[in-house]
Amino acid sequence: MKEGEYAMFEEMLAVADIKINGNRPWDIQIHDTAVFNRVLTDGSLGFGESYMDKMWDCDDIAEMISRVLASKIDKKLDLKKKLVLGAHIGKSKVKKFFNPQGTSLSKKNVQFHYDIGNDLYKAMLDKRMTYTCAYWDNSDNLDDAQEAKLDLICKKLDLKPGMRILDIGCGWGSFMIYAAEKYGVTCDGLTLSEEQAKLGSLLVDEKNVPVNFILKDYRLYEPYEKYDRIVSVGMLEHVGSSNYSDFFKCANKLMKDDAIFLLHTIGSFESTTTNDPWIHKYIFPNGEIPSLAQLSIAMEPAFNMEDLHNIGQSYDLTLCAWYENFHKAWTTKQIDYDERFYRMWKYYLLSCAGAFRCRDLSVWQMSLTKVGTKSPNGRRVG
Repeated sequence: MKEGEYAMFEEMLAVADIKINGNRPWDIQIHDTAVFNRVLTDGSLGFGESYMDKMWDCDDIAEMISRVLASKIDKKLDLKKKLVLGAHIGKSKVKKFFNPQGTSLSKKNVQFHYDIGNDLYKAMLDKRMTYTCAYWDNSDNLDDAQEAKLDLICKKLDLKPGMRILDIGCGWGSFMIYAAEKYGVTCDGLTLSEEQAKLGSLLVDEKNVPVNFILKDYRLYEPYEKYDRIVSVGMLEHVGSSNYSDFFKCANKLMKDDAIFLLHTIGSFESTTTNDPWIHKYIFPNGEIPSLAQLSIAMEPAFNMEDLHNIGQSYDLTLCAWYENFHKAWTTKQIDYDERFYRMWKYYLLSCAGAFRCRDLSVWQMSLTKVGTKSPNGRRVG
């Protein structure tokens, strides 16, 4: 590493009030100066991989990443900008002929992340196994914050006993089990993860509630009857921009004319068709974060947006709580993963926390109805 290049990174990090080998929690500790060349060459992929390779450390990764994103340091790296732009151009050409979230690949994408071991998720998540942003406005612990989120969704859906609900991307069934328990509804859930369905079915048996897991892609599902309500929590990030319109068309087809569709998704302030390279390689293959512009166009002309609620500030707290649970389980050997996996998973959780902390990402809950639907009893939907 040349002294001039070291000085360049030192100067850029200073904009975010981050010092190389400083003594504050968010300062970065460099163990191998080759990390700078990896960042120049591979951008965010190189930065994440170099952490996995123990080339640097930081006591507070979330705060460091938050400061980096807020100060737009990456925009100042001209070489990185050119590399990222070139990668995007290359991918956009391929996407004309190839759908990375098509029915043939979606199952592989899901299994890559969700089938790595239920023990990991049991240790990391709340007691209901809810793997999406919690709602911390009136809560001070993860279990309560997740139940608050589930109840918030139920209230926005205006659930009534006897209703039939479809959960698109149901995970381990936390929403379905909660809604069936607390609101007396019957739920079907679509998932492509066999491990989620297996554990979720055991949880359903324990609670003895009318909840059913269906291993099927939402595009191929044909129910015998349309649903009173549809919900999708944290699944749209796997759909891909090429498929947003089909996703909304499918939801519209599966719901009754007077139904409500509650969509909960991570959201971006800019429209893209690619994922962060490190996240794509190690965490969510072919995932994409939608923008409001992309979603608005995709839901035309089928849906009214009755309500839009941003709860993104809660994801910082959720991700940090997940990390604390994961860290405790790993250090006490409740879960069996090597140190490289530990560093990968730690970087995933805390770097994402940093993105939500500086509002580089948001979490939206949208209450949607079919065009022409009247609000029940004149009340506001959502």
